[in-house]
Amino acid sequence: MWNDLNTGAYEGMIAETIGLKGSGDDPIRAYYSRPLGNGPHPGLILIPHMPGWDEWCREAARRFTQHGYAVVCPDIYSRVGTGTPTEIAMKSREQGGQPDPQVMGDVKASLDFLKLSPETNGKVGVIGMCSGGRHAFLAACTVEGFDACVDCWGGGVFNPEGASPADHTADLSCPVLGIFGNDDQHPSPEEVDRLEALLKENNKDYTFYRYDGAGHGIWYYDKPMYRQEQAMDSWNKAQAFLDEHLKS
Repeated sequence: MWNDLNTGAYEGMIAETIGLKGSGDDPIRAYYSRPLGNGPHPGLILIPHMPGWDEWCREAARRFTQHGYAVVCPDIYSRVGTGTPTEIAMKSREQGGQPDPQVMGDVKASLDFLKLSPETNGKVGVIGMCSGGRHAFLAACTVEGFDACVDCWGGGVFNPEGASPADHTADLSCPVLGIFGNDDQHPSPEEVDRLEALLKENNKDYTFYRYDGAGHGIWYYDKPMYRQEQAMDSWNKAQAFLDEHLKS
């Protein structure tokens, strides 16, 4: 839980950019942060959002590492090129975004990396925000080996024009925690209702938290959409959920 630490305990971490073989054996970058000492540690894959493979993602990775997680945040935009996160995200949009199968291949490469690492305990979760939340749900349904999934306001789970992550709900293989704002329109409360009904229909292990007075991106303290009370409550709920399924 936030700020629930022992001031006398040792704390240390290392964080760096590494190279992985992603989907199709393409070389991709990833941000890897992990605690020093007292291992092995649970693993976590943080899928970046549409704002890009940005500073917020790196900071979120280190924050989870401070709470005991080895975190890989793959640069799913590696093939677009290099530049500022804003520039690369814009180029990705112009190209129609990153294909789901490619992103899932990059996630699988990150999962394999964590599973094989002597620094981890063999359990790995996946988390994402915005488009990353959508990808996290899809990964939990289609990439074998996850022990927990956190979907933070992932929109586009239902696609009326073609294949969508919701189509794979029956194959969901781990518990899911969902965090949503009731003022959000992507996903809207109605879309969250549909997803919840689908999870119930398939007898899946899930917990949704929906927050009044909050819309999209409530954890992004650098943007007006940030909601301090809802953000900290949901962060602690996500932390407790991951601890339950990955640390035990």
